[in-house]
Amino acid sequence: YVLDLGIMADELEKKFEYDTTVQIIEDQVKAILDQKVYDAKEVHVWSSEIVKRVLKQLHKQNKPFKYVVTCVIMQKNGAGLHTASTCYWDTKADGSCSYDYHSNKTMHAICTVFALHI
Repeated sequence: YVLDLGIMADELEKKFEYDTTVQIIEDQVKAILDQKVYDAKEVHVWSSEIVKRVLKQLHKQNKPFKYVVTCVIMQKNGAGLHTASTCYWDTKADGSCSYDYHSNKTMHAICTVFALHI
């Protein structure tokens, strides 16, 4: 019985944690963009920094995943922004999530994490 609990706990430690990952993304996106005004010359720096910070926080969790992190930043100018993705993978082990940032008056951002169990 104790052994079974150990196996279940071990499996839980290896699961993709959707809520935790969304919180990591939200924290990093807000840290970079909250006080900024959209500047086309700076967007590549901001998006790279967001991706790097999210990946660093995910790596700190020491989970058995390979991660893919994307970030799109677009100026708020009345145009629509739509994204979609699909994956063919193990739905019990792999996972993904996105965070839609729209708190800033001058820009939108969408950051997505794909976690592939190894």
